[in-house]
Amino acid sequence: MTRYMGTETEYGISTPSDPGLSPIVTSTHAVVAYAAMNTGARSRWDYEEESPLKDSRGFDLRRYHTVPVVEPDAVGIANVVTANGARFYVDHAHPEYSSPECSNAYDAMVYDAAGDLVLLKAAADVQSLYEEGVSILKHHDPCPPLKIYKNNVDGKGASYGAHENYQYSRKTDFDVLTQALIPFFVTRNIIIGAGRLGIGEAGEQEGFQISQRADYFHQEISLETTLNRGIVNTRDEPHANAVHFRRLHTIVGDANMSQTSTFLKLGMTKLVIDAIEAGVDFSDLRLTDPVAEIKNVSHDLTLTHELSLADGRRLTAGDILRVYLDRVDPIDQVDERVMTLWGEVLDLLADDPMTTTHLLDWTAKWALIKGYVDRGVPLSDPKLKLIDLQYHDIDPTKSLYHALVRKGRMLTMASEEEIENAVLTPPADSRAWFRGAVSAKFGEDVIAASWQTMILKAGEGTARLATNDVDGMTRETVGAIIDDASTTEELLTGLQGIGVEPAHYVTHHNKNHINKPHQH
Repeated sequence: MTRYMGTETEYGISTPSDPGLSPIVTSTHAVVAYAAMNTGARSRWDYEEESPLKDSRGFDLRRYHTVPVVEPDAVGIANVVTANGARFYVDHAHPEYSSPECSNAYDAMVYDAAGDLVLLKAAADVQSLYEEGVSILKHHDPCPPLKIYKNNVDGKGASYGAHENYQYSRKTDFDVLTQALIPFFVTRNIIIGAGRLGIGEAGEQEGFQISQRADYFHQEISLETTLNRGIVNTRDEPHANAVHFRRLHTIVGDANMSQTSTFLKLGMTKLVIDAIEAGVDFSDLRLTDPVAEIKNVSHDLTLTHELSLADGRRLTAGDILRVYLDRVDPIDQVDERVMTLWGEVLDLLADDPMTTTHLLDWTAKWALIKGYVDRGVPLSDPKLKLIDLQYHDIDPTKSLYHALVRKGRMLTMASEEEIENAVLTPPADSRAWFRGAVSAKFGEDVIAASWQTMILKAGEGTARLATNDVDGMTRETVGAIIDDASTTEELLTGLQGIGVEPAHYVTHHNKNHINKPHQH
């Protein structure tokens, strides 16, 4: 099957001119300003299909007994569906960009990078309003200019997430999947780590390490995403047909600036899941203490640390990743590209990790910091902490990552035009096409939306459309219908012509529900 995937990035946010200002408020300003100045879509999020406390191991802690109704510009919960089918909202005092569903790792990398442009535009919109003395939020002063970072730590002990999502079959044994993935997740940081100055959750020890997130994991398996995090997250919230699918909600990766790191993060993981579902056995790679080893791997810049395996062997992270590479098989050209690059990076890392500074985040950042250390600057120097942070600045005029790109010292895979286009255009081969295209064209008529639903104003009532099939409602199937429709009523009529009926229709006059089966 097509392995649909996507990313969720919680961005770091600050207001340099007013450091004490609540990030909940500033994040809300960013989302609402972007919604107001870039799209007519001010829709609520439809929480009816949400179940973040349902566990793949068979229990459900249930967050909602009734479905909440939250206004789209509510402080701390502001929400907008963007023109590319992504979700841009406030989550845990951070602005979060959740990318649209993509069918391959390359597209997923491009749409992840598009999130940086969405956030950059939001920051510009906030600054424009501030200069005009206008507040987008009632009962709040104008928001001062924002700084936004694509990183995972605040330097004070807190970590915020960069999650990945992969659709997989519900027939796949979760225990088998988990045990096969744990050694991979522990070791893949040598390729996807974003680099971090400081050892320990609060950076209490001096030092530089490979991963920003590694020190924050305390269990092998857990439902938690903010405390007691597990290397494998057990959330069973498929955002699709729950009879057939699950969604692997992966919280163990870093937020990457490097396009190579993002591409490999998504592509390698996709290939490993493919292999697991094809029956490939990875049980011989089981580790004796994965929680300790994820930190050991991250703290060893030489990549010579040998992990202890349950069968008594000792292998380096590179050795283990090489086994995974040898056991996966490509099914398309993107997979082949992933495998070729995966092997090339492993070869470079084995020869000398610093030969990857043009490809990987952690080595690129370490090269910048090491240049000062070699001249006698201590790792505790605030200047180095600024370098650590400034690498992740999404503003190209301030970002050290973008400076490396301009100087030809960091390679990219996607053109600027591709990424800019991905801000405005949804993926053509997933249901994100429908969500994004409808939000862009009929934004004022979108009452609420989610990954699986869209509720539209329609004449004297509202229509709720189900979009459970991730491979449905694509440009091929609904593109012409959306293009030809001038009203939501015409849109619904066109959809009915291909067998898509609203799940229910409610008139404002009598509020009666007319239940109709969803088909397409």
